[in-house]
Amino acid sequence: MRHGKKFNHLGRQTAHRKAMLANMACSLIEHKRINTTVAKAKALKQFVEPLVTKSKVDTTHNRRLVFSKLRQKEAVTELFRDVAVKVGDRPGGYTRIIKLGNRLGDNADMAMIELVDYNEIYNAGKPKKKTTRRSRRGKSTTVPTPPVENKNTSTNEEEE
Repeated sequence: MRHGKKFNHLGRQTAHRKAMLANMACSLIEHKRINTTVAKAKALKQFVEPLVTKSKVDTTHNRRLVFSKLRQKEAVTELFRDVAVKVGDRPGGYTRIIKLGNRLGDNADMAMIELVDYNEIYNAGKPKKKTTRRSRRGKSTTVPTPPVENKNTSTNEEEE
C-alpha cells in the first residue's frame, strides 16, 4: 500500500531534507543548472516549480512565501528579478532533467537539472558548426604516386 507516500523522503529527516532542497534550489537559481542524483533532481523539481510560479506575480506576500522556503535573500531577489521575467509566458515546466549515467564511486544514477529558458548561457561560447554537403560523385581524380625505391636491392648486393 502507498498510504502517506506523497514525496520522496530521500533517506533524511524532515529538517535535513528541507534544508538540502532549499540549498539545492538556491544553487539552481544561481547557476541555472546543477548535477545531482536522479532522486534528488525529481524532488528538487517538485520543490522549485511552485516557487517559480509564485515569482511570476511580484507581491510582498509571494516574496515572503518564497523566502520561507528558500531562506536566502539573494536567491529570492534573483528569482523574482531575472528568472520570473524570463519564464513569464511559460505556463509551467520550468525545469528539465537530463540523465547523465552512473557515478563512478557508488554507481548512483546521476542527472542534470536545469532551468529551461537558460540554454543560451551555456551555448553562447560555442560557435555553431557550419555544415556543408560534400558530393563525392563527380570528382574522382586519381593522384599519381611517385615510384618507390626498393631498399632490399642494396642489402642483397652486399650479401653476394
